[in-house]
Amino acid sequence: MSDLIQLLRFSLAGLQYALHLDSVDRVVRSVEPTPLPKAPANVIGVVDVQGQILPVFNIRKRFGIPAKEIDLTDQLIVASTVSRTVVLLVDSVSGIMECSEHEVTKAQKIIPGMEYIEGVVKCKDGMILIHDLDTFLSLDEEKSLENAMKE
Repeated sequence: MSDLIQLLRFSLAGLQYALHLDSVDRVVRSVEPTPLPKAPANVIGVVDVQGQILPVFNIRKRFGIPAKEIDLTDQLIVASTVSRTVVLLVDSVSGIMECSEHEVTKAQKIIPGMEYIEGVVKCKDGMILIHDLDTFLSLDEEKSLENAMKE
């Protein structure tokens, strides 16, 4: 019997995505980020989360989804990568789901070399792309963000 995995489901422009629940710290209502000069293009700015200044990422750009203004109904997912804590701006969070590992089709089986997506899981209401936070930033983007956060 395969292990169950827990995922936090969220949406962007009507498309369904998920993150491994163990990488998620919390979900909070959207606030307007403070712009961060010299940050990578996919960083909207920074927010203060309980005294910790964290970068806010526009993951719409990563997935080729058209940009939109930040809305009061948007939500922020505070999550951890291998190297840092980040905040993801999403349209909405729909909850936690469980699935078995054998229900997940690995991204490499679909298209070798696919970036930012770990796999896909089918559900009653469609497919959900599982986002891979650990491949989210390239080394250049990581360095650029580190420099911007220091200034």
